[in-house]
Amino acid sequence: MEKRNQAAKLIIGAVVVIIAVLFLAGIVSQHEIKYKAGPLSREDISYLEVEAPAATAKDGTIPADAWKTAYPDIVLTMKQNAENDEIVDYLELDPYLVEIYEGFGFAKEYGSARGHEYTLDDVANTARPHPLANCLTCKTPNFAKLVQDQGVSAYKLPFDDVLAEIRENGEAVSCYTCHGNDAGNKGEIVITHTYVEKALGANAAAIDPATLSCGQCHIEYYFTPEDKETMMPYHSVAEMTPEAIYDFYTALGYTDWTQESTGAKMLKVQHPEMETYLQGPHASELNCADCHMPVVQNDETQNIYHSHYIVSPLEDKALLATCVRCHGDTDMVTFVQNIQSRITAEETRVGNLLAEFKKALAAENQSGTRTDEQLDPIRELYRKAQWFFDFCYVENAEGAHNSALATRCLETAENLINEGMQQLAALGE
Repeated sequence: MEKRNQAAKLIIGAVVVIIAVLFLAGIVSQHEIKYKAGPLSREDISYLEVEAPAATAKDGTIPADAWKTAYPDIVLTMKQNAENDEIVDYLELDPYLVEIYEGFGFAKEYGSARGHEYTLDDVANTARPHPLANCLTCKTPNFAKLVQDQGVSAYKLPFDDVLAEIRENGEAVSCYTCHGNDAGNKGEIVITHTYVEKALGANAAAIDPATLSCGQCHIEYYFTPEDKETMMPYHSVAEMTPEAIYDFYTALGYTDWTQESTGAKMLKVQHPEMETYLQGPHASELNCADCHMPVVQNDETQNIYHSHYIVSPLEDKALLATCVRCHGDTDMVTFVQNIQSRITAEETRVGNLLAEFKKALAAENQSGTRTDEQLDPIRELYRKAQWFFDFCYVENAEGAHNSALATRCLETAENLINEGMQQLAALGE
């Protein structure tokens, strides 16, 4: 449990590391004023409008280093994410995952995310194979630019070829990801991933830009069967529930892999932080930057700016202060850690139940005495139970973003497991 809480802490801060520079959100500017005492807020930031430096990358993007003169504090704090370099091995932490993900790449390697500085390193050095360039979708702004320039055909390019080109002429997640080549002038956010507009269209306006910026990558997604294009499985916030997304995939006939031992056509949830957050109580009051990118002041220059060093709100007093408006004098660190401990314990319990269900189904499937007509309804229960379990497990906040949804997912998974085990038992009667 201590290790898992450490993993959750890292992720609510470091996968949320994955959450941010992407979302840096137009909360990125600085100015000179007299030093301000007391709590700071985004209203204290005076956004700059500066002339963009020349694009130096081969593809026309402006890298972070080119913005250091205009935004020294922001570039410095963004690069500070390199300090978040720890990787938690989930397969070692929760061995039942190897059983559940059997036959898929996540059974070979599944580690926690690190700071955005490592996105290219980590996608290049993995035991999970990447045949196509679509696996670079959220790892570098240069691939987003390639899709903008070339269209969906870019997704089918060979992974190794595109990675080599980006390694030479591009960078990991950076300013362009959330701000395009404007880098936050006047606090503006630019959604650079084309699939966001395709999937959400006018409904994107219902989402805070700072959250949607993070949500370009911190989402559940799939690769379209025809073009291998990265795509969101919904068109509005109302359709972002685990139930609605599951129904979307079912109607599409979509499967991530067929598990040989069980014969089940499985789905693998990615990391639905935005969907989970938007279905919860905080979205109407706060955006991703409010909770993970503190407003700070440079003591020497008096510049006030949004730090781009992504942190857990549990580790920053300024961020914890935002909780006061609703939670009063609650000890928020203890409050959130109690939620995470409860959800982690339930994940472990339900995950082990799911692994036992999988083993029992595999045994019946491999016995040679059962027909598909007998097993297919049970395979569907297993597929669905794994989906709801996964939607909670991989979301990375351990219930902190939306404890009610995390609890519902685990309860739904357990009910489906129990129903499936009952049906397996009935086969032997």
